[in-house]
Amino acid sequence: MACLLVLLATGMQGQQADSSPFRAYIYNKEYGVYMRINFYEQDVIIPWQDLLGPLPGFLSKDGSSYCWIVTEATVAGRKAELEMVNDTGSDDLRATLEQKDDSTYVLRQGNGSTIKVPNNNKWQKLPATLVFKRK
Repeated sequence: MACLLVLLATGMQGQQADSSPFRAYIYNKEYGVYMRINFYEQDVIIPWQDLLGPLPGFLSKDGSSYCWIVTEATVAGRKAELEMVNDTGSDDLRATLEQKDDSTYVLRQGNGSTIKVPNNNKWQKLPATLVFKRK
């Protein structure tokens, strides 16, 4: 009986991931950056920045509290249009996030600033197109 419950729960998790592609934790290993997103309920709380309240999501780097905040997200099928701003409010941009398959997402920076994250006490520009994997 316990095995059956585990199988049912695992199956439901897979269905949830498929039907809610923009409720996820996605990661880019090469640059050590990740995104926590929920473009549906828009209820993501940024660690150490809970004063901002619930948001659609954010992009951050491992070991850093610096982040790019998703202030607006509009979902159309497997693609989302994003408005993003860095956590100091000095840079902003439009971007798209597209789900390519069940575990692969592509973030494309559009008009505005280039996403930069701290890396070894310097600013590192991220490429205009960045591939993420669902965790």
